[in-house]
Amino acid sequence: MSDPVDVPIDDDVIRLGQFLKLANLIESGSEAKTVIAAGLVRVNDEVELRRGRQLHVGDVVALAGHKARVAPD
Repeated sequence: MSDPVDVPIDDDVIRLGQFLKLANLIESGSEAKTVIAAGLVRVNDEVELRRGRQLHVGDVVALAGHKARVAPD
């Protein structure tokens, strides 16, 4: 798997579903719901099933061989 790409966010936290779209790992909110429910998304190397999971700077999200890290703006 590749090194994570830093994706800056405006606030201190962001919800997982929003971050997946911001990081261009998915194309829509409904797709976020599907991939999360299927157990395909990992946060900090652990499967995450909550679309509303709050992510903080430094968290790493992985999906389909791609990784994105929450970075400060």
